[in-house]
Formats: sequence, C-alpha cells, structure tokens
Amino acid sequence: TPIDKCKEINTGLLSNPDREGGYANDIFENLVYRYEEPNGMTRWDSPLFTVPYDDSAPPYETIWTALIGTEGELKKVKPNLATVMKPVAESDYLYELDKTTQEIVNAVIAWQKDHIGELGGQVTFGDKAVELPASPVTLPQLQRIRRQFISLNRQHNLAKPRIHGSFIEYLSTNFG
Repeated sequence: TPIDKCKEINTGLLSNPDREGGYANDIFENLVYRYEEPNGMTRWDSPLFTVPYDDSAPPYETIWTALIGTEGELKKVKPNLATVMKPVAESDYLYELDKTTQEIVNAVIAWQKDHIGELGGQVTFGDKAVELPASPVTLPQLQRIRRQFISLNRQHNLAKPRIHGSFIEYLSTNFG
C-alpha cells in the first residue's frame, strides 16, 4: 500500500471517534521511516504474498495452505539453529576439559625437565604426539595456549575422549 494511502487510512481512523485504531502522527511517521520493503528471497519474508490494498478477494486459501498446510497434511517446519534443542551438556564437562588439558601440559613440562638441552622433541600420548619446537616451551606459554583452548571449547561440548586428542592437535598446531 502506498504511504499516502496508509496516511489517509490512519488519519481517517484517528478522526472517527466511533472506530478504534490508528497511530499518533509522530508514531506513524516513525513507523513509515523504519519500514523495510519485504523481500521474498530472504528466509524471514518467505513465503511472501503481495496483496494490494484494494484487492477485494485476496488468496486466503493459498496463504493458509502455505502457512498452516492442508487439513490432512500439516506444514512441516524444517529444523534450524533456533528450533533445535542443544543436547544437554554433561555436568562435569568443564572439569574434564580442565583436568585433561592440565595433565597434557604437565606431561610436556615433565618431558622437557627429563630432556634438558635437547632441541625440540616429541611427547607421545598413546597414538597421538605433540611435536615440540626447537626452543623450550615455557609454562606460561603452555598455560596461555591451554586457556585459549578451554575458552574456545567451553561452549562446544566435545565428547570426553575427544578432548585429549583435540588438545594435542591444538598444541601441535600452535607449536608448528
């Protein structure tokens, strides 16, 4: 509906004491200023039905079917991040994340103490290994990398067995 026609309708509603509705002029101007033309290509404006203000018979059935579905078949809503529930986090996830990363940091420090003077090296954890750089890695460097890893994974719930391998890979990436 054109803005002039909307203003005419609003003024008519305000001037008629028998009818409710209408916006105060300053609110109406603010609404017009903030109005954004719908775009059928965007998800939140879809499906978009353009119905002229003077249309005497809008496509009610088509709109109803698009929004609700037919009587025998309801419309299926595709799940997205807003509608899918996050899995419940394990209650001790942060504890495990902290404990596992601290154990690996302690193992790297212990390995460096046992191999003083060696340039680089490899600390093995089962089937995974951390490749250390040529210069010794200090405890503050390891703690900084550990804090980064924890802050990155605080919101993402890794499976407990994956924490170990992920942190080893993260260390290797930061050393490399």
